[in-house]
Amino acid sequence: MSRGGRSDSGIWLRWCLVLFAVVSALGVCGPALYWRFKKGIAIRASNSCPPCLCDCPPPLSLFQVAPGLVNLSVSDCGGNDPDLKEEMEKQFVDLLTEELKLQESVAEAHSRHMNITFAEAKRVGAQYQREADKCIAATETCEQAREQAQAKFIKEKKMTLVWERRARQMGWEGE
Repeated sequence: MSRGGRSDSGIWLRWCLVLFAVVSALGVCGPALYWRFKKGIAIRASNSCPPCLCDCPPPLSLFQVAPGLVNLSVSDCGGNDPDLKEEMEKQFVDLLTEELKLQESVAEAHSRHMNITFAEAKRVGAQYQREADKCIAATETCEQAREQAQAKFIKEKKMTLVWERRARQMGWEGE
């Protein structure tokens, strides 16, 4: 088989892998997109009704419902809880520093997870590439064997015709 045949099969394999990736992505994301699209149509359909006209009184405020709540103080809320008291006494900068450290640790964990996932994807990709190379090599071997068998068949057919012609010359009439 020619060198161009190998690159054609490589291109064919790549297109198959791309097609598989697209179909997989649609299989994973398709239902979510379908429901989001269906929900969007339902929202548009619900917006098509005319606006409601009503003469409702304005809602009551908290001051109107319970005027005594305005004067209540909650200064000793959590005063008996030492953990809460300690947390409330922290300075704003300390709280921001603690939040940044927490976000940094989450980011590092996420980065480690992504690195592990990326390495695994590279390993699996390399494994698939090795399998594809084996398949291409096996296909080339089979193609060479087929070509050799076809050449031998043509040679045998020619020999058969030569022997048949000789047999007919010697008086054989065939079956």
